[in-house]
Amino acid sequence: MWKIKDVYYVSDSTAILTEELGRSLLCQFPGINFNEEKIPFVRTVNEAQKALHHIITQSGALQPLVFCTIMDREVRAVFDVAEVEVFDLYGGFLNGLERALEAKALREPGYFRRGDVSQIDQRVEAIHYTLDHDDGKKTGGYDAADIILIGVSRSGKTPVSVYLATHMGYKVANFPLTADHLSQYELPGDIVRNRRRTVGLTTSPAYLHKLRQKRYPDSSYAKLATCANEVRQAEQLCLQHSIKTLNTEGKSIEEISVQTTQLLGLSRKRRTTQIT
Repeated sequence: MWKIKDVYYVSDSTAILTEELGRSLLCQFPGINFNEEKIPFVRTVNEAQKALHHIITQSGALQPLVFCTIMDREVRAVFDVAEVEVFDLYGGFLNGLERALEAKALREPGYFRRGDVSQIDQRVEAIHYTLDHDDGKKTGGYDAADIILIGVSRSGKTPVSVYLATHMGYKVANFPLTADHLSQYELPGDIVRNRRRTVGLTTSPAYLHKLRQKRYPDSSYAKLATCANEVRQAEQLCLQHSIKTLNTEGKSIEEISVQTTQLLGLSRKRRTTQIT
């Protein structure tokens, strides 16, 4: 088994998607270390030849991995050499789609990123909204939220909110359940009014204790008894207001985000769109 591998993400556009797709595959091999490099905007045969020369010169006989998203077949073919292992992340898919749709693909680099300006604007707006409504700020603006996350400290509200905004385009507000709200079993009216769009993030007391102990070791805040009491009160508060809850223990931010949209029925909303 290889202990280390050189990896190149080669694209005729920004190589951001190429890197994301490649890394999603490489993470299945945690025992191997990867030296990674992006090579974007490879759009001509000459540029492809220069990129290949750089790869071979830098990696020698180490048989580097090349993850590739290049639309032009002639440019893409430059990398079909014995010195590298090429993984064409679009290979076969466009051909199959052309057959299934009975239409020809444009095969134009970066077309998705250029085309849907409205979606880009929507995502930027969602990011601004989410940052403005982090950690209980501006509850008066919660009527405009797509999602409201509530939970005790260290339950994952902020990172999940940011992911939902940056990757999925949702306007997300998050609100910390402090001792005052928990002891009185009360929520701000802005949340109660929007409870159908609210999700309570919860976890086990032991897991919460572990997270808090890392940040504030041996503090009253991190005590297992404190964690157990806050988790119990938060869950009762959500039950009292018919707010759905989601256990975040041991889950990735991506997994929590997707499950949040599923709980609220957002993932079931389908639209017929023209991709331009």
